[in-house]
Amino acid sequence: MTVERGICMTNLEYVESVILKVSERNSHEQEFNDAVKEVLLSLVPVLDQHPEWVASNLLSRVVEPERMIHFRISWVDDQGQVQVNRGFRVQFNNALGPYKGGLRLHPSVNASIVKFLGFEQIFKNALTGLPIGGAKGGSDFDPKGKTDSEVMRFCQAFMSELYKYIGADTDVPAGDIGVGAREIGYLYGYYSKIKSISEQGVLTGKSLSYGGSLVRKEATGYGLIYFVDAMLKDQKMSLENKTVIVSGSGNVAIYAIEKLIQRKAKVVACSDSSGYIYDPKGINLSVVKKIKEEQRGRISDYLIDEPKATFHPVCNDIWSIPCDIALPCATQGEINLDSAMLLVKNGCKLVAEGANMPSTLDAIEYFIKQKILFGPAKAANAGGVACSALEMSQNSMRLSWTFAEVDAKLLSIMQNIYDTASTTAKAAGHPGNLVLGANIAGFTKVANAMMMHGIL
Repeated sequence: MTVERGICMTNLEYVESVILKVSERNSHEQEFNDAVKEVLLSLVPVLDQHPEWVASNLLSRVVEPERMIHFRISWVDDQGQVQVNRGFRVQFNNALGPYKGGLRLHPSVNASIVKFLGFEQIFKNALTGLPIGGAKGGSDFDPKGKTDSEVMRFCQAFMSELYKYIGADTDVPAGDIGVGAREIGYLYGYYSKIKSISEQGVLTGKSLSYGGSLVRKEATGYGLIYFVDAMLKDQKMSLENKTVIVSGSGNVAIYAIEKLIQRKAKVVACSDSSGYIYDPKGINLSVVKKIKEEQRGRISDYLIDEPKATFHPVCNDIWSIPCDIALPCATQGEINLDSAMLLVKNGCKLVAEGANMPSTLDAIEYFIKQKILFGPAKAANAGGVACSALEMSQNSMRLSWTFAEVDAKLLSIMQNIYDTASTTAKAAGHPGNLVLGANIAGFTKVANAMMMHGIL
């Protein structure tokens, strides 16, 4: 039983009151509201053990960003026309360390998307065990179809405002959708010019030639598969001979597929925003890499090299393919309840999220009710930010670790995340519920730090 402003209420009622207040304050931000609801409802089983969270109104504090920055980006295209985009950076929580989170360049980026991603990032970063807080940022700029010169001018305009709010010990952005080594290079180059210093630790995902880390490109995809390995090992199973669907065809998907092939699984489908390819003999990864990493082409081009494969123009229909394992690695909300029901009907036994919240709340609830092994994003895709934090460490120490050293650290981190989420879920009376376990474990670490800092 909780007492708030003299009113007695159950823990569930208290959590629901916070969720309602968030919804009222952010009524047009559905993605953010869903993220808050998923995390806070998971805390109900443990609130009796933490009356100090309620007494200090910690739940209401943690759902409010410490700083939300919204700015105009004016840049000039190749025709000499001035274009205007919106830029965002949400510095959500730095109780554990400097703000840390990616920059996303995509037409869908808005305040709700950035806030939901930043909120998730708080607890994802906490689960890594590394000293980093939660943040996120980006712009509604679309790099697709833009020339290198246009992307460079946009990045320089973006950094001309962002530089005021970031630093190696303040806020360390990285890449996300639409932001790869090219964009990070332009952003870092302009930051260095404005500040007149070489501060390598201000951005992660850099090229190896100026402070980047080995494994960073592969980290989210590899980390996802290390997490899946841990899930299966707990069930006395392995990836060998499993049929797998991987949505997306960016870094996360490509390197998840690479590690799956190394583990002798068979990946039969992947996608991009134009649709998906199905290759029953197994995806030819070298062709996908050529299309996406060298040519910046569309996934339908796969059929040029592999004419026996098929292309389907509705990307979300990828979940209709029978499989043992489904790995959504594209974007948020790509698996809805209908897709979840179809996956289960067709025999899928494990779903792990490589993208940020790619499953809707009702889809997640259905997977859990059906006892599908489910790896939530904040745990399963934490490999990218974990490796970014390792890049920060190398920058601070002015050294570089080998691929094997970083990969071994990544493997250990992902195994520890799984063990923590699994153990926490069991202790809370919900064995196997990794959503609840990850939420409680991540929140508890952040909450303890916030309590130590006082009411700030």
